[in-house]
Amino acid sequence: MKAIRLGRAAAVLSVAALALSACGSDNAASNSSSSSSSTSSSTAAAVSGQIKGVGSSAQKAAMNEWMTQFQNKNSGAKVDYSPDGSGAGRKAFIAGGAQFAGTDSSFKDEELAAAKATCPSGIVEVPTYVSPIAVAFNLPGVKELKLDAATTAKVLRGEIAKWNDPQIAKLNEGVTLPDLAITPVHRSDDSGTTDNFTDYLNKAAPDVWKEAKAQAWPASLKGEAAKGTDGVISTVKSTQGAVTYADESAVGDLGVVSLKVGEEFVKPSAEAATKAADVAKPKHEGSATDLALTIDRKTTASGAYPAIMISYQVFCSTYKDAKTADTIKAWAKFVTSEEGQKAAADAAGSAPLSAELSKKASAAVETIKAG
Repeated sequence: MKAIRLGRAAAVLSVAALALSACGSDNAASNSSSSSSSTSSSTAAAVSGQIKGVGSSAQKAAMNEWMTQFQNKNSGAKVDYSPDGSGAGRKAFIAGGAQFAGTDSSFKDEELAAAKATCPSGIVEVPTYVSPIAVAFNLPGVKELKLDAATTAKVLRGEIAKWNDPQIAKLNEGVTLPDLAITPVHRSDDSGTTDNFTDYLNKAAPDVWKEAKAQAWPASLKGEAAKGTDGVISTVKSTQGAVTYADESAVGDLGVVSLKVGEEFVKPSAEAATKAADVAKPKHEGSATDLALTIDRKTTASGAYPAIMISYQVFCSTYKDAKTADTIKAWAKFVTSEEGQKAAADAAGSAPLSAELSKKASAAVETIKAG
């Protein structure tokens, strides 16, 4: 898989409050659409249905571009996406409040069981967005730092209180570190980004981060809380000495940490995320429709950045309404296609799916049908 590292476009999603019906209902959801002057050609037959998704705020920039291009190709189709967080997305989908979910964490076994009520034929879960989670900070005069996993864990736990602490200084010889208090900032909502980042800390620094990975940040830890990716980034930008974890596409001009991997320090990038994704293993070996992956957080592969998230879109295998099924299938095919992956890379700097994984995802979404 060849990673593409490109500029990022700011994205603002239009989110409307709508009356929704379940994936298995006879009517698709009402929605709002995004607009753009860009156009794109397509050889596939156009669809004309209305669908709604809820979920990951980290995917927001990519989603905005996907919606724009998909609706340009299909003038009768309308897609609305509410970036309320991965946990909210999975809950809305399971409850039948959305036709698809965007999530930075794959469905747990209990969630798969609960989804049977809305999707009796099961779900299709495919990776659509691969991106590094950056450790971003606001430190006057400093734009880059090097940290190992243990020191990162201590910083985010509030166990290292000052930026000029000897543990940080030892890893950053030659960098002038200010005598400034560290303010850790974490997500207040259930978050797939939190789930992935705490998984990294737990696996890479188990002696420091003893808590299991979780959607919610440990309530016992110090720090400030903010909702969504935009919330934590905004808080860090307005607070000198603050530090957080967030999708790398959202950090803007904040300082960024290079994490120690093996004997080298690796900066978050699409290329580095690609290398980490390449060593991920199937979570459901043998499944043709649930393509969830398990990430190796302790990889020492040269150039790999293991604090990544592999985000998914989740659909019902079967929709009662044929127009909804057709639109969902066309949408899913687009976002997993080479064209769709390039659109996400252009908009959000994400790492495109490998050719092999894209092929598997395309085969999985081909199974979506009306029934």
